[in-house]
Amino acid sequence: MSRLLTYLFGRLPIGWLQLSHNKARLAAAVSGVAFANLLVFMQLGILGALNGSTIAPYTMLSADILVSSEDGNTLTDSGNVARTRMFQALGVPGVASAAPLYIGNLPFSMTDGTSVSLLAFGVDTSHPSFVSPVIAASLGALETENTALLDTQTRGVPETAFHGLLEGKPFSFEVNGQTMTAIGTLEVGGGFLADGTLVVSDQTFLRFFERRSSGAPSHILIKANDNVSLDSVVERLEAVLPAQSVKVQTLEGAAKADLAFMSTERPTGIIFGFGVLIGIIVGIVIVYQVLSTDVADHLREYATFKAMGYGQPFFLGVVFEEAIVLAIFGFIPGFVVSLGLYAGLSAVTGLPVSMDASRAILVFLGTLAACTISGALATRRLAGADPADLF
Repeated sequence: MSRLLTYLFGRLPIGWLQLSHNKARLAAAVSGVAFANLLVFMQLGILGALNGSTIAPYTMLSADILVSSEDGNTLTDSGNVARTRMFQALGVPGVASAAPLYIGNLPFSMTDGTSVSLLAFGVDTSHPSFVSPVIAASLGALETENTALLDTQTRGVPETAFHGLLEGKPFSFEVNGQTMTAIGTLEVGGGFLADGTLVVSDQTFLRFFERRSSGAPSHILIKANDNVSLDSVVERLEAVLPAQSVKVQTLEGAAKADLAFMSTERPTGIIFGFGVLIGIIVGIVIVYQVLSTDVADHLREYATFKAMGYGQPFFLGVVFEEAIVLAIFGFIPGFVVSLGLYAGLSAVTGLPVSMDASRAILVFLGTLAACTISGALATRRLAGADPADLF
């Protein structure tokens, strides 16, 4: 390691030699940085799963514009919209077609007593263009009473049920005293609001949600004419539809708004965001304690260098060298352990917790920045001090 660092720095790796001289302190410092990395990775992983589960339902839709209740916060957390707004929208220039979308939470119990919560989407089977190709291919079959497409990532449902569905064997279960039969599958994934997703026809949806009315869907999906600006269509819709009761967004804009709401206004997102901040602070404090102690232990050596004419940049270089070594050595075990915990958490909870390159790079750069800041703080005593005072 000393030879490699000598080649990289073009000088004797003083920082590395000081760190490696005390093996116990080095191990403690690396463990501290690794723990801070692990904490940040886990918070970011769960926050990413929250964001992923928020966006996942949008992958089932194929629309340009979404008309929602003004008091709605997300796609799955919204009031109802009067169906008459759909007919009003159809009269707006630039609107090609429109369809209602019904969303509700459907709990049921398995034969073994396991409770499962499904996010049910009721779609108009006469408008296949408003759903993804996978769902559109099965819309004809969904016209049969009480049939559904079941999410293969649903928590609490036995794997044998999905194997049978893939082989063409229906899977039936009881909900609110009625029998629902899954005749096909789709893949969306569970989230924080439900264990999985269910897609049914609008008529089946209304049978299982007896208090819901066909005249009050959750959202209205709109397709715009080709070669028409979506923003201009949104403006026309906003001019026609009452702003006090509905809001009009592009589907992409609605997804971004959902992410912002979940991350900055929902308690879950705020808590995980604070967890990331705490992890960064923990890392800075640990590295600062290690480097400041190291500087204090070698004050006489630094004083000698200062008396020989070496300036503050030299001392910063030495301490930054230590900070970089700690950042790299601490990141590697933190990253490896996080991969294992991600896999375990995803398997147990069914949440989409996964590592991606951008997150790993971001955490590594953040670790370098935190360690560098700690190093700069640790050398403050050397700046402007007289060599005699250091002795």
